Amino acid sequence: MDGDRRKWRECLLAGAVFAVCMAGTTLPTPLYGLYQEKFGFSELTVTVVYAVYAFGVIGVLLLAGNASDVVGRRPVLFVGLGFAALSAVCFLCATGLGWLYTGRLLSGLSAGLFTGAATVYVMNLAPEGGVSRATFVATAANLGGLGCGPLLAGLLAEYAPWPLYLPFIVHLVLVAGSAAVLLRLPETVRERHPVNTVRPQRPGLPPQVRAVFAPAAIAAFVGFALLGVFTSVSPAFLTESLDVHNHAVTGAIVALAFFSSTGGQLAVGRFGTDRSLPLGCAGLFAGLALLAGALRWDLLWLVVMSALVGGFGQGLAFRGALSAVAGAAPPESRASVVSSLFVVAYTGISLPVIGVGVLTTSIGLEEAGLVFIACMALLATIAGVYLLRRAVRVSV
Repeated sequence: MDGDRRKWRECLLAGAVFAVCMAGTTLPTPLYGLYQEKFGFSELTVTVVYAVYAFGVIGVLLLAGNASDVVGRRPVLFVGLGFAALSAVCFLCATGLGWLYTGRLLSGLSAGLFTGAATVYVMNLAPEGGVSRATFVATAANLGGLGCGPLLAGLLAEYAPWPLYLPFIVHLVLVAGSAAVLLRLPETVRERHPVNTVRPQRPGLPPQVRAVFAPAAIAAFVGFALLGVFTSVSPAFLTESLDVHNHAVTGAIVALAFFSSTGGQLAVGRFGTDRSLPLGCAGLFAGLALLAGALRWDLLWLVVMSALVGGFGQGLAFRGALSAVAGAAPPESRASVVSSLFVVAYTGISLPVIGVGVLTTSIGLEEAGLVFIACMALLATIAGVYLLRRAVRVSV
């Protein structure tokens, strides 16, 4: 019994380290308007600065996605914390765009290392029979940490001094504390190998996965694109169109999307994998429709509802997609199939966001947002209809 308590304590501490790292990746979200004022760049530049993060994540997933299986969980997590600390230093030293790009890239490298390694580490540390609860801890740490980033930065920027510095100072302190915690946690990989044995993990799709993968990937793409817009463009919309200048409010609205996504992922157990994916697509469509209404009529409460409903749909769809493709993949190809899904998802968090930025320069933020919503809603509808038709065929 004491052994189980110790293992759960270690599991929760690892989850806290995971949350601290992920919080750093969304910390700049409510601060982009301040950086625009300081450096004088456009909304397009904001979206590119944001999207650089996704390129870092994708690079790590492709080149070193299985590194923690080879060299151990703790060494990879220590490197991830190092990248997180360097990212914070870049933002503290920022005197121009180059620092912001570098900081976001380092943040992406940190998240790429943590996403897989920390999830597995939390599950490894749980006592026997606790995999389901450990999965909940990992999910809550990942998305909860992403939500805590803008919430923390918004509160500090609004109610404390040095709005462009204090959030990153606080995060550096949290990263240092996380490193101290990680030093005291055990390694869970028994057979470790030198770092030069890590090989790039090429995504792949066995034939039996392709029918499931296509709608799952579309849903993941749309869901991450919605989160990407919330974390990159919504602060500008709230300021310019809704006259919301309170950084804490902006951070809280963005955080709500991530917290709702956590709820959606946890609800998969209640709805079941087969129903979660089409229900998630419906939630994404509803969230996009609410966001369109917010853009059209400049209503704050619709933005809040969009974060709540769209975030829940994203969580439901993504965990359903992950379960579907992992279940359809043969064991020897599961890692490469899951990597493929994550690559598609993080492409969704980058390219559409940049597209919104490009359109903003020519037709304005609200119109660009409506074009984005129309495209994503079409994709969500296609995926949802395909899944429903497939479910009908299977039941018949």
